[in-house]
Amino acid sequence: MTQSSVFTFGVATALVGQLQATLALSTPACQALAEQVATLTARFLSAPITPAATLDFENDLHQLLRGCGRLIVESVYNHIEPENPADAPKHTQLDRQDYVRKNHKSPTRGGVATLFGTIELRRCLYEPLQEARDDSQRCFAPLELCLGIVGHNATPALAERVGRLAGGHTQQELLDVLLRDHHVKWSVTVLRCVTAAVSAGIAAHLRQVQKRAVLAWLATARQSRGRRRVTLAVGRDGIMLPIRYEEHYKEGSVATLSVYDRHGRRLGTLYLGDMPQPGQLTLSAELTALLHDVLAGCQGPVPRLVYLTDAGYHQTTYFEEVLQKMEDPQRPGQRLPWQWIIDYYHAASYISKLAVVLFDQEQTRQAWARRMRRVLRDQERGVMGVLHSAAQYYGRKAWSSAAEKDYQEAYNYLLRHSQEMMYSAYKRAGLPIGSGVTEAGCKVVFTQRFKESGMTWSLEGGEVIVRLRVAVLSGVWEEVYREYLHHRPLVPVATSVPFSPLSDEKAA
Repeated sequence: MTQSSVFTFGVATALVGQLQATLALSTPACQALAEQVATLTARFLSAPITPAATLDFENDLHQLLRGCGRLIVESVYNHIEPENPADAPKHTQLDRQDYVRKNHKSPTRGGVATLFGTIELRRCLYEPLQEARDDSQRCFAPLELCLGIVGHNATPALAERVGRLAGGHTQQELLDVLLRDHHVKWSVTVLRCVTAAVSAGIAAHLRQVQKRAVLAWLATARQSRGRRRVTLAVGRDGIMLPIRYEEHYKEGSVATLSVYDRHGRRLGTLYLGDMPQPGQLTLSAELTALLHDVLAGCQGPVPRLVYLTDAGYHQTTYFEEVLQKMEDPQRPGQRLPWQWIIDYYHAASYISKLAVVLFDQEQTRQAWARRMRRVLRDQERGVMGVLHSAAQYYGRKAWSSAAEKDYQEAYNYLLRHSQEMMYSAYKRAGLPIGSGVTEAGCKVVFTQRFKESGMTWSLEGGEVIVRLRVAVLSGVWEEVYREYLHHRPLVPVATSVPFSPLSDEKAA
């Protein structure tokens, strides 16, 4: 027998007695469950088998199993600590602060919500010494920390579901789900407390988890076959949002990171989002930090770097002030070769604007715009062909001041950004030319959740939901939630089993 197996056997032996005592508490519930299941099954099988009867059978069985699960969870959690508080340590520490145990166990106010329903959790409370109490420091329960109770109201399992669903459901919808699926009846205040706790908890770990996801996609892309280079594409855009107490909508911001393999296939996309803020400084900082982390951790050659957006103010400023000046983390002093591509569909919209002022007949407008969009996309320096054609028609008619202004704005936009509209060359190189991923990002990050009828948002409440949504949409929710749980604070907790985790050597 090895040292580790001796240690494991000793632990198991110490736990057997307490485990049997704990399970014995749930035995009556399980026996009652067996009788109820037998009665339910007999009733189902003795009646005509119909779809409605099947529905009722499964729903009733689910209720029975959930009720038994709640009793078992409540029994197990309440018997982690000794029944007599005097058997628990008198003193403990948290964040270098000394605490002293109270002489009685206290139940959690309002209970603790689990996947099986709400349970009563009785635990030892530790209060700070008098000097700390004078500073309004609160009591805490070591058992709650070790169990990972979120927001003083939910177990990690239920809080995970709340966080995941909060990004896609209104408050009332989520309260209905909790009541229907888990027999948990919360107020809006409790729901917001738990949701905010989960969102704040994952915030510190989201960027690192997102970085690992991008690096994994890049590694997969490098293993693909094809003549194209692996591409890392960045996009960003803005969307107007209804903000509480504001007369006008304010602009929120979205950014995306996508990886394309050697076939030009998109392997995955990460999303970032922030509520309205002057200058969109937070989104820029988050995006820059994530890019730096990804490129610093990238193995092998730096992927082809593409910035695919329209030419809005924030998009242009970010390219000129950040991306063009960004140094290669692996080669200090050497700048990264970012390629800015103006979204083809955005550029094509300016062709439509030209058509409106150049032609009086709708059919002629559509025909010219359709032809010029093909020229823009498929011909070498197609944007210059579009401008040349527009200039020819420009001299054939008299212009009002309004029409002249519209023409000059559209014409100058295409001319000013002609170097970022080499779509024929981009296509040959296998580069994406449309920012549909980012446009869709605005829709999935914000529109689907934030712009339902009558909605308005506070900046703080919106940020809670945005963070949850980008974690889910980026496909990193499970990993980032586990990171949050792994980094939650722990303190020693007295258990009913008088056992201390010795090392293998001592156990042997």
